[in-house]
Amino acid sequence: MLPLLLAVAADRPTAGVPAALGAMFAGINDRPGGRRSSVSRVGVPALAGAAGLLTGSLLPAAGPPGAAMFVLPVLLGVLGLLAGALSSTGPVASACGTQLLVAAVIGAGMPLPEPGGERALLFLAGAGWALFLRLVLPSRRRTSGGPYRYDGEREAVASVYAAVAGLLRAAGGTRAPARRAALTAALDQAQDALSGPRLRRYASSAAERRLHAQYAAALPLAEAATALAWADEPLPGRVAEGPLRLAHAVRTGSACGPLPAPVRSDAGLRALDDALLAAAEAFDHRPGQSLRTARGRPGLLALLRRAFGPAGREYGLRVALCCGVSAAVALGLDHEHWYWMPATAVFLVKPDLGPLVSRVLSRAAGTVVGAAVFAGFFALVAGPLPMVVAVVLCGALIPVATRHFAAQTAVVTVLVLSLVLLAGEPQAAWGRVVESLTACAIVLLVGHLPLPGQRGNRVRDAVDTAVAAAHRYLRHVLAHPQDGAGRGVLRRDAYRSLAVARSALDLSAAELPPVAGRTDEFEEVAGALERLVDTTTACAVHLHDHSAALPPSHAERIAEHLAALDAAHRASARSGVLV
Repeated sequence: MLPLLLAVAADRPTAGVPAALGAMFAGINDRPGGRRSSVSRVGVPALAGAAGLLTGSLLPAAGPPGAAMFVLPVLLGVLGLLAGALSSTGPVASACGTQLLVAAVIGAGMPLPEPGGERALLFLAGAGWALFLRLVLPSRRRTSGGPYRYDGEREAVASVYAAVAGLLRAAGGTRAPARRAALTAALDQAQDALSGPRLRRYASSAAERRLHAQYAAALPLAEAATALAWADEPLPGRVAEGPLRLAHAVRTGSACGPLPAPVRSDAGLRALDDALLAAAEAFDHRPGQSLRTARGRPGLLALLRRAFGPAGREYGLRVALCCGVSAAVALGLDHEHWYWMPATAVFLVKPDLGPLVSRVLSRAAGTVVGAAVFAGFFALVAGPLPMVVAVVLCGALIPVATRHFAAQTAVVTVLVLSLVLLAGEPQAAWGRVVESLTACAIVLLVGHLPLPGQRGNRVRDAVDTAVAAAHRYLRHVLAHPQDGAGRGVLRRDAYRSLAVARSALDLSAAELPPVAGRTDEFEEVAGALERLVDTTTACAVHLHDHSAALPPSHAERIAEHLAALDAAHRASARSGVLV
């Protein structure tokens, strides 16, 4: 970790602490995928963290002298309300809200000699260095298909073709629904990878345009495979060979060569054959094209309405209570490292990390293990150099440790305790354990408190969004059956919204009863939505092939699914007890 080493070499180890924190958060926020998409995943939360560090350094001076014990919890609670509401609008916003609040708590509690503005710049320097390395270093799985900077995008697009092949193989069997969900996930990841920030409006290189064209060629294949799976009939094994060859061609950058054509006996197989022919042309002859992968990002007003809607207010209130209560308890107990408790609470209350009880238990176990490793290591060595080595080693382990919350907690515990020593504070490994366990208890209590109004607004919002997207998709298919481009955008929106709703429902169903409530009604809504969207895709393929009215069997299935969806949605609204 170069910024930390430079600070230690300059005999200013405390200046390296904010830089190391910025790099640590960058490692936590980064995920496998496209390099450019990591700019938003890492860079935007880093800006929020720098703002939080600057804000936190100003908080102790707020209010009358000697009143910090009463003023700080209130101010942190208000900041938690805003950060929590922001976190409800999406994954990047969730990282921004968490990083803003945790950095504010650290800025208010960690006694560093550097002023707030300098801390914020050092934080950005650490995050910027980590992001720079992410962008310039070759990936672990280097391919020969073009510039290494597109390795993540190339793997994401290849995964779409592999998922199409998996769905075709599973058609007519019990694994088809899971394979269809895997295809949706692969399409979502590829869409995110290809829609990362760029300096120009359109793809700026031939390699990038080629990847966009290959992704675009996968969309009709995904539509045809979904329609074939909807028919619930087994398919010949060779129909999956074409998508598999295309996946290999994307990974290696080679030509796809001749593709086996399926029997053109019905609309789904004809659509698959046409999509394979179009893909072969896109792979072997076209230089590439720009691609519109989404309907457009919501504006600022739409984000603010969502943040301060029912879901944002509910989550923001829980974050505010957890942060404010834990800060008040820590300050009341006069702990030297009081900021550990609210910082721990903020991480624990994040729903992105799994059900509440499991993440609390994982946090407790990881903290105990990390503190034990730290205490054993520093009982044998002393001086700043071993601390720097520990920070560098833990920073390298963070990308691997993010696979499990307990492992991530253990690594981060060793890293944070090392930074505390570098900042000139006394060693406090077992104090960290006690305060983290106290924060776990506070989050368990506050997380299960009944709040005013209905619960589960996050699930309700996700389901309502998915229902609206499904209806838009159906209306477009029936009104404009030959508009393939517009249909593709709405189909992606419908399946992506459905995946978000299903994820929110599964997470809530895994919570304890006081948090989860009843999930039966929304399980029925999600099931009806899945059947409706799949049937709409089958209808789209049939209408595009025949340019005629729907056959009675398709129309009856659409009417049946619409009625079931409407009944399930009304039943969930009447229940008043949501997940």
